[in-house]
Amino acid sequence: MNAPAERTVRHFLDIADFDAVTLQALIAEARRRKQARAGLPHGVADSDRPLDGRVLAMIFDKQSTRTRISFDVAMRQLGGTTIMLTGSEMQLAREETIADTARVISRYVDAVMIRLLDHEMVLDLAANATVPVINGLTKLSHPCQVLADLVTFEEHKGPIKGRLVAWSGDSNNTLASWVHAAVRLGFSLRVASPPELSARPALREWVKANGGDVRFGDDPQKAVAGAECVISDAWVSMGDEDSTKRHNLLKAYQVNSRLMSGAAKDAIFMHCLPAHRGEEVTDEVIDGPQSVVWDEAENRLHAQKAILKWCLGKS
Repeated sequence: MNAPAERTVRHFLDIADFDAVTLQALIAEARRRKQARAGLPHGVADSDRPLDGRVLAMIFDKQSTRTRISFDVAMRQLGGTTIMLTGSEMQLAREETIADTARVISRYVDAVMIRLLDHEMVLDLAANATVPVINGLTKLSHPCQVLADLVTFEEHKGPIKGRLVAWSGDSNNTLASWVHAAVRLGFSLRVASPPELSARPALREWVKANGGDVRFGDDPQKAVAGAECVISDAWVSMGDEDSTKRHNLLKAYQVNSRLMSGAAKDAIFMHCLPAHRGEEVTDEVIDGPQSVVWDEAENRLHAQKAILKWCLGKS
């Protein structure tokens, strides 16, 4: 059998890879698809099914709730199907290279979504695949989540350009994608993290090189002052070690009613979930009127649809 003809492949690997026009188009498409589904049962496919006959491979090396379900349902509602795989059941477990895996799987499916902590392996997969590769999460970034977060912000607060967003907690992969988004979409981001868990030098240098309004500090009260959105995340993520030390370092960064009172009166609270209640956020905040975490979780589905449609050339 002859190799498939070469064509332009659209990967979705990092928010930093896109300009503001493309990101806003993805946000608009996600919101349009959400509005079009208003009132429809979950099992009903979209009336517009641009991915009929397409197959998405989903590869995971760790547990997943939102990424797995949202991509699976998104693909089905767009008319396509999915195959769920884990590294342990593939030849990757027997040391087949990620490059060889990419070349083979590209002959079987139309796109690959991979959730793998090793960021370089995901980049290697994309470099050798002849179908779109979507970064479902790595240790360094979480672009699908942050696209859904951007959808959620604009759904509740209007255009994000020129607005003020605050982060309190660990400088993790989700924060990195928020940093990328702030620079690309022109909003201000204030980050508060303990010095021991501050943002990677490479991320700071990227901000300097691209001229974004992102400020890194260690005072959560200063970070949230006047912010229209406050974000937190788990103190201990997959692959992190020494959880006791992390908890001790991050106690002062908990998002509670006192911290939220320093933000704008109509500020919203976001968390990508799963939340460890009583640690990075209190019940009164995550269950309170300022919380939009359930809309945020739902919007993973709609953001994923926009990503899939864009990657498969259906923009």
